[in-house]
Amino acid sequence: MSIFEYAPAPESRAVVDIKESYGLFVNGEFTPGGGASFKTVNPATEEVLAEVAEADAADVDRAVKAARKAHDKVWGRMPGRERAKYLYRIARIIQERSRELAVLESIDNGKPIKESRDVDVPTVAAHFFYYAGWADKLEHSGYGTTPIGVAGQVIPWNFPLLMLAWKVAPALACGNTVVLKPAETTPLTALLFAEICQQADLPPGVVSILTGAGETGRAIVEHPGVDKVAFTGSTEVGKAIARAVAGTDKRVTLELGGKAANIVFDDAPMDQAVEGIVNGIFFNQGHVCCAGSRLLVQESVAEEVLERLKRRMGTLRVGDPLDKNTDVGAINSAGQLARIRELSDIGEAEGAERWSPPCDLPSAGYWFAPTLFTGVSQAHRIAREEIFGPVLSVLTFRTPSEAVEKANNTPYGLSAGIWTEKGSRILEVAGRLRAGVVWANTFNKFDPTSPFGGYKESGYGREGGRHGLAAYLKGGQA
Repeated sequence: MSIFEYAPAPESRAVVDIKESYGLFVNGEFTPGGGASFKTVNPATEEVLAEVAEADAADVDRAVKAARKAHDKVWGRMPGRERAKYLYRIARIIQERSRELAVLESIDNGKPIKESRDVDVPTVAAHFFYYAGWADKLEHSGYGTTPIGVAGQVIPWNFPLLMLAWKVAPALACGNTVVLKPAETTPLTALLFAEICQQADLPPGVVSILTGAGETGRAIVEHPGVDKVAFTGSTEVGKAIARAVAGTDKRVTLELGGKAANIVFDDAPMDQAVEGIVNGIFFNQGHVCCAGSRLLVQESVAEEVLERLKRRMGTLRVGDPLDKNTDVGAINSAGQLARIRELSDIGEAEGAERWSPPCDLPSAGYWFAPTLFTGVSQAHRIAREEIFGPVLSVLTFRTPSEAVEKANNTPYGLSAGIWTEKGSRILEVAGRLRAGVVWANTFNKFDPTSPFGGYKESGYGREGGRHGLAAYLKGGQA
C-alpha cells in the first residue's frame, strides 16, 4: 500500500484541436478520400474522436504518382545539404509542438502521457535531427548516395508517431519520397505530422499520408510504382507482404513480432533488475514488439525476484492516460483486449498460476491489469505466442547455457535482456543469443544512432543509425 495518496494530475486536452473529420494528405494538400470512412476512438473512454477517410486504390495511385513526380523533379535531385534544412525544420517544429503531439498521442493511443511526453516525442525529434545530419554526408555511409525512389511505409498502432519518424526521417534524408499509412486505430498524430510538413514548406508530394485499414496498406505494398516497402507490425502480415513482393524488384524491410527473454542471473543488481523487468513488460501496456515478455530468472534467486517484483507491481498506477501519475494506460482497442484476455485465460487453463496486484479498473474503455504467470513451461502458449499486452511469463533456469537455450527457443529474435554484474558473462551470453538487440542491465533503451531490427520471424533489415540508411540507398541492401 502506498504511503502517500496521489492526487490526480491531468494534462489539459485544450492544447489539441481534434477536427470532426479528416481527409487524406496527398501532394501537399488535404483532400477527400475516394473510399469510405472510419471512426478513431479514445481507448480510455471509448469516445469517438474523429471520422477519418479511408484511402482506396485510386487514392493510393494518386499519392504514388505525386511521390514519383516529387522524387524525379525535386527531392531526388536536391542536394543533401538542402534536404537537411527541411529535416532540421521538421525536427524543430516537432519540438515546438511537442506538448500537442504528446497529448494527441495519448488520447488516440491510450499510452500514459509521461511516456508520450518524455519518451516518444523527444525520440521522434531526435530521429529527424540525426538523419538531417546524414543528408549531406551520404558518401560516407558506405551505401552510396543514390536514393531508391518511392517508399511505401506501413506503421503500427503501438508507437504511431515514433514509428513514423523511424521510417520517414531516413527515407527523406536519402532523397526518397514517402507514401505512408498509419494504423487504423491511431491515425491522428500522422495527420498532425502532415500539417507539420506543410508548416515546414516541404515540397508537395514528398510525403503523403493515406489513412485506412488493411486494404489500403495492401494497395500501397502492391502498387507497381512503389520501389521500397517498409513495414512494422505482426509477423503474420509481414509474411503476407513478403509473399506479395516476391519476384518483384521492390526492396523490403520488415520489423515484426517478438517474444523477448529478460534473463536475470543470481548476481544481478536486484532493485535495478526489477525496474528493468517492469519497464520491459509494462511500458506502453506491453504494446511493444521487443517487450521482455518472458522473464528467465536463475532458480537460486527466483523467490526473491518474484517477491520484489510483486511488491513493485503493487505500486503501478493504472488509469487515465492523461494523468501524469499514470504508469499503465489503456489497451489500444477492443480487439487487442480480447486477444490479451484469450491468451491469459489459456495460460490459466494450461496450468500456469496467474497473479495481478489489487487494481481498480475504469468502467469505460479497454483495460487489463498488470499480470504475471508463474509455473510456466516452454510448451505453454503464453511462453510461445506474442500476447502484446501487460502479461509476463516467468520461467527459471540453473546455468547460463540453459538460459541461452530457453531464450533462443522461440521463432522470434528481436531483442533480449541480461542482468548480471559480470561483464564477461554479459559478452559471452549476448554473443550466443539470437536477438537483434541485446540490452545489458537495462531494457527498452532506444537511440537514433543505434540500429534496431530482428532475426528469424522478427523480420529483416535495420532501422536507426548508419545501418538504417541502407534500406533507402541503391548501394545498400539488395
